[in-house]
Amino acid sequence: MVINTNTEAQRTASNLNVSHTQLSKSLARLSSGSRIINPSDDAAGLAVSSRLEAQIKRLESALSNVINAVSFTQTQDGFMKTVDKALRRMGELSMLALDQSKSSADRALYDKEFQELKSYIVATKGQAYNGVPLFGSTSNFAVTIDAEGSTFSVSAIDLDATSYANAYAATVALGSTSFATEALTRVKEAISQIAIDRAQLGAVQARLNFTSEQLVVTRENLSSAISRIADCDVAEEATQYARYQILVQSGTQMLTQANQLPQSALTLLRQ
Repeated sequence: MVINTNTEAQRTASNLNVSHTQLSKSLARLSSGSRIINPSDDAAGLAVSSRLEAQIKRLESALSNVINAVSFTQTQDGFMKTVDKALRRMGELSMLALDQSKSSADRALYDKEFQELKSYIVATKGQAYNGVPLFGSTSNFAVTIDAEGSTFSVSAIDLDATSYANAYAATVALGSTSFATEALTRVKEAISQIAIDRAQLGAVQARLNFTSEQLVVTRENLSSAISRIADCDVAEEATQYARYQILVQSGTQMLTQANQLPQSALTLLRQ
């Protein structure tokens, strides 16, 4: 029996410190919702979750780019749709101008509308989306489709292409049946070309929509993976918290008892 060294109290204090540390970690996990409070809790898990979080941020940026590309192509198609209507009307006017029963004055009236529609198509060529030209031989652009920066190219729609330019050339008019015949031929070529271009635009939009859906699914899967690595299981942690709380309370009581053990030596000294 000794007084200077209370081994039982030291051992009890050590156990109490361990329980208190675990209780503090459990409390931090429950309050933060995260399983990894310090890097030492799971160094590998921290590294993996950090990389996955960075990948998710890049995916979100790629998704934003794809959505913007969808808006760009939808704006293109909106203009192409009205140009298509204008060309169809120009075809109707050309056919009307071919009527031998029409006078030159009648054809002049048809030609007036025809020229206005040509001017509309010419004005459409210069339209832009957020400062980026919608049409032209250099209006193709690359769209990022994943977190690694992979891209695919959206082909340009050139309203200056020969098939279109022939239809709105300055010399195209409806002043006579021969001019109307030539105008009709050129307008039909433009209508065929715009059908091809709009079909291509629709195919691009379909791919962008599928790409957008895939990016969303990938982001969800990565978020789920991060959750399994880093998120706290509240039910399990609440059980651990209750356990450590009991151990701290019992350890505190036992330390009090251990500190009283040397007092038994006083009994011997009193005799």
